[in-house]
Amino acid sequence: DSCPGLIKIRLKFLNDTEEVAVARPEDTVGILKSKYFPGQESQMKLIYRGQLLQDQARTLRSLRITDNCVIHCHRSRGATAAAPALPDPGPAGPTAPGLPLGGGTLMVPTVMVVLALGWYFRINYRQLFTAPATVSLIGVTVLVTFLAFGVYGQ
Repeated sequence: DSCPGLIKIRLKFLNDTEEVAVARPEDTVGILKSKYFPGQESQMKLIYRGQLLQDQARTLRSLRITDNCVIHCHRSRGATAAAPALPDPGPAGPTAPGLPLGGGTLMVPTVMVVLALGWYFRINYRQLFTAPATVSLIGVTVLVTFLAFGVYGQ
């Protein structure tokens, strides 16, 4: 089943899908990327044994990548669509490789809504707010504003 001189490499993605790549030990990291991720080479990060494969000119043999090794593939920021090389990205649904929708994604908007409610009650029911409570609300608002710009300003 295996061709002489060729090695099979298991490309594993963040959504737990795998694809088998066939390459020669003399192929470089750059050749592997251009063959399996055409047009997306700069966005793809390949990780082998916990090491980021940054040098595009290194051969698979020099990296000790042998038959049936696993290389983890990660698409860096800027790409939201599933790679055409993925066998079936359908079951992953909206949480496919680009932007996972977890609790962290919704944390800042949720805190902003709670702060807006706090200010609404501070303005409409000011008799219930003491001076230290108002100062605390101002401080929390400033802190959350800086955090929001830190999260979304990247």
